[in-house]
Amino acid sequence: MIEVKNISMMYGAPPRTVLDRINIDIADGDFVCVLGQTGCGKSTLLRLILGSEHATSGQILIDGKEHKQPDRTRGYVPQKYSLFPDKTVIDNITFGAEVSEFGLLGHLTPAFYRRRKEFRERAQGYLRRIGLREADGGKYPDELSGGMQQRVAIAQALMTEPRILLMDEAFSALDPGTRRGMQQLIRELWAATGTTILFVTHNTQEALHLASRIIVLGKETPEHGSRVMLDVPVPESSREQDAKELMQQLESVSHRFAGEEDVQPVA
Repeated sequence: MIEVKNISMMYGAPPRTVLDRINIDIADGDFVCVLGQTGCGKSTLLRLILGSEHATSGQILIDGKEHKQPDRTRGYVPQKYSLFPDKTVIDNITFGAEVSEFGLLGHLTPAFYRRRKEFRERAQGYLRRIGLREADGGKYPDELSGGMQQRVAIAQALMTEPRILLMDEAFSALDPGTRRGMQQLIRELWAATGTTILFVTHNTQEALHLASRIIVLGKETPEHGSRVMLDVPVPESSREQDAKELMQQLESVSHRFAGEEDVQPVA
C-alpha cells in the first residue's frame, strides 16, 4: 500500500542529511511502529508520507501513486493535540470532513447544512468509540484533560475515514495511566477498522505492545543520515521469553545507532 523508495532528505545550508536512502514497503492493514532515538528522523519520515514535506530524492507511493500534499487518505495525530480552542469538541471532530468536502466557505451553500447533520451524527459515534460522553461534545478543549483532548484529536483524524493513520509520538505527553488507556484504545480501533497505522515512538515497550511490525531507524555515524537498521514482525502471541529477547534486540540496535536532535527545515 505504501512504498518508500530510496528516500533521502537533507536540510540546511550546507545540506545535512537526515534520512539516507530509506526503502520500506507497508501492507494494507499493518500497524507499524517506527522506533529510534531522538533525532533519527522518525518524524521527518512521517511528514514525508503525510505529504507536508517533500524528499530531496526518492519517491513515496500510496497505491502506486505519488501524493504531493496531505489529503483524506492520511489522517495525522501530532504529539501535541492540535484542537481549535474556539470550537466545541463536536465542531473540532467534524471540521476536517466539512472543509474537505465543502472548502472553508462551504457553510454558504444549502447542501452544507444537509451534510452537516450527517457529519455530526458520525462524530457522535466516534465520540462514543473513544470513550467520551455525548455531553462532552459541547465542551471546549480547555474544559478537557490532556488524555481527553488526545482522544478528540484521534477522532478528528478518523472522521475523514483515512486509509492511513499517522501518529507522531501521540501519547508521549500523557501520564502513564492515561497512556496505557490510549494504547488500548488505538489497538481496539485498529482491530475494528483495519486502518493502516504508522506510529512514531522512542519507547521500545510501547512499540512492542502496539505494533504488528517494528522498524528501527538509526545513524551509522553522526555524519550520515538515518537508515533502516532493523525491520521485524511482532508475533501476535509471542511467549514471554520471545518478547524479552525481541525487546533486548530492539534496544540494542536502537541505542547503538542513536542520532542527534531532529533537524527542522530552514525557514
